[in-house]
Amino acid sequence: MKHPVFPARLGLLPLACFAAFPAWPQARTYALNDVVVTATRSASAVDELVSDVTVISRETIENSTARTLPELLARSAGLQFSSSGGLGKTSSVFVRGTENRHTILLVDGVRLGSATTGNPTWDNIPLDMIERIEVLKGPASALYGSEGVGGVVQVFTRKGSTGFHPNASATAGSVGHRQLAAGASGGQGALGYSVGVQRTREQGFSATNARVPFGSFNPDPDGFSQDAVNASLQYRLSPDWRIDAGLLHSEGRNEFDDGPGRDAREVVRSQVAHVGVKGRLLPAWQSELTLARSEDVDDSVVAAFPGEFRTQQRQWTWQNTVDSPLGIVLAGLEQRLQKVDSSTAYVATRRTINSAFAGINGSSGPHSWQANLRRDDNSQFGANTTGFIGYGLRIAPAWRLSASHGTSFVAPSFNQLYYPDFGNPLLQPERGRNTDVALTWTAPGQEVRLVRFDNRIRGYMTSTTVPTNIPQSRIDGWTLGYDGRFGRLALRASLDRLDPRNELTGAQLPRRAKEQLALGADWEQGAWRYGASLLHVGERFDDVANTAPLAPYSTVDVYADWKFAPAWSVQAKLNNLTDRQYETALGYNQAPRSFYLTLRWQPK
Repeated sequence: MKHPVFPARLGLLPLACFAAFPAWPQARTYALNDVVVTATRSASAVDELVSDVTVISRETIENSTARTLPELLARSAGLQFSSSGGLGKTSSVFVRGTENRHTILLVDGVRLGSATTGNPTWDNIPLDMIERIEVLKGPASALYGSEGVGGVVQVFTRKGSTGFHPNASATAGSVGHRQLAAGASGGQGALGYSVGVQRTREQGFSATNARVPFGSFNPDPDGFSQDAVNASLQYRLSPDWRIDAGLLHSEGRNEFDDGPGRDAREVVRSQVAHVGVKGRLLPAWQSELTLARSEDVDDSVVAAFPGEFRTQQRQWTWQNTVDSPLGIVLAGLEQRLQKVDSSTAYVATRRTINSAFAGINGSSGPHSWQANLRRDDNSQFGANTTGFIGYGLRIAPAWRLSASHGTSFVAPSFNQLYYPDFGNPLLQPERGRNTDVALTWTAPGQEVRLVRFDNRIRGYMTSTTVPTNIPQSRIDGWTLGYDGRFGRLALRASLDRLDPRNELTGAQLPRRAKEQLALGADWEQGAWRYGASLLHVGERFDDVANTAPLAPYSTVDVYADWKFAPAWSVQAKLNNLTDRQYETALGYNQAPRSFYLTLRWQPK
């Protein structure tokens, strides 16, 4: 059912919100004073950035009703998602309406994704092993290279701290869901460490319905199981130097429909490992050398089209930051080798990207600035140079204005180039230009942020059967976000209005809504915490021609958490309270009303 009045009212909301918040004459105190690294590749205060960044803490993850990383991200301003069924099934994340392949996923600074599909690996990262997430929205190729059109999502796994801190949890829920997790972190003297394990099992529900394309519907439960481990080690060699190493390994086993009376079996493995040394060569000069490796494996062992697709990415990075009177100067070199090993025959199976990057960011009084330049030499497509420049100005104690402009590029994936009968070896990289303007109002415990963005992509690679470069796609719009606290009550809201379109045909880009609204509230009362959230997603289309509409939907989730002893708590979650039936991809079901109960042990 359409809501013809709702979008019109949404359009008035930014003006109403900003009119409600005057520029109070008070000291600079911010609710969101986090220090992040993703937006500049060096430690920077959020309230001094020229880019749009969202931080998701461990506490937010635990209080969220999301079961997967894409579901969690979709509750943030500027992000949407789609999923092909239940837990563990293939998902996509759309940052400001860009493609799933337009976002870089980093795990502790290491890229994780498939070089065959060109997409990040969202579905196999356990939420229990995440300490913090930073989401950079806007062009990021000048910092991280290809695919940085929509932004970067960086996941930080749990790390050690002084002392000994064990933790464990057990969850049981609807559709046969059960999960066990345990871990410990600690440190003494120069040593810090962390280790964690997790096992998940779910019977699931039918991933598809009768609307699914290609006749793959099979009305039986499609389960998912996952085993994962993560570990990290930090050792301080001296007051100025330290070694850091980490590993995340996750293996999932999926069931999905493959036609009447037949299910496919899929094994998915994700692994990220890194080791690095970091320290000061001079008082103002910090240098870091990191060696990293990631692996993405998708093995369909029983399917109409069985096959194995393995991506290995090996990377070394030498990064330097120097404190200067104009800010932090950044300079570095990087090499990344992508290798594909598959049961499908590709014309080419590897490529190397050699990169050099530089930049500067800083602040003085009411002014903030950032500039970056990067050159990537791709062994298949030659050299590409991207840039970014931004400026922020505090125009009043509570008000801040910022603007930025950046370029991006995306190299075609191996599937787009070489997949038999579906690839196009004549494809060329996409090149984009994005402009942001943001206005932020901040007060003690409160923040409102309105961002206007305009992203134009030349040579856009279509999602048709055989991909081609079209002249241009354009995604413009605005995002309004609010975070605030009033004593025991915490509130959050985000509203997105955008127009993701193919400039050649005027068609709306698939699976992205022109409007999305997310609301949330949490209340603390002694040992109890309660919360509720609402997500409304407007109409979308499943195809490039806009002939297969996906109906708008709204879901409501609630939770209650009771800390009944100093180290013990129990949490109940009820997702999809109204038992809404909806699709984020044509013919693929989403979870019905579901209940989960978690017992958590976490001594201080």
